Amino acid sequence: MGKIVDRALEIAEEKFIAASGPGGQNVNKVATAVQLRVNVFKIGIPPEAFERLKIIAGSRLTQAGEIVLTAREFRTQEQNREAARERLTAILDDALNPPRARKKSRVNRVGKVKRLKAKKVRGTVKANRGKPEL
Repeated sequence: MGKIVDRALEIAEEKFIAASGPGGQNVNKVATAVQLRVNVFKIGIPPEAFERLKIIAGSRLTQAGEIVLTAREFRTQEQNREAARERLTAILDDALNPPRARKKSRVNRVGKVKRLKAKKVRGTVKANRGKPEL
């Protein structure tokens, strides 16, 4: 699992673009936002993880199989680069770790009796709400 994430970070293409937001005149002069692109097919992700990745990545996954992440929340290239790499790592970790199977809960006999008794009480309350018969 760690190998796939390391491989993704290794082959990721970074492109710096002009960012909006805080930074004063600096934002107009320096391309601080980073756009990170990773081809999912090149990192060797298992098919079941790829299906989960499609759901997790959503619109960030292109038709060509690239994950495109844009980070522009910080004023420096280095901080934005780190933020984009952390996001990529989080997405891949979520996709590679299958969700735990849900176990059916079992109610014991006492719990069943209590629940049925509560239902009966509630039904009686509702039945008594109607118009009284003359």
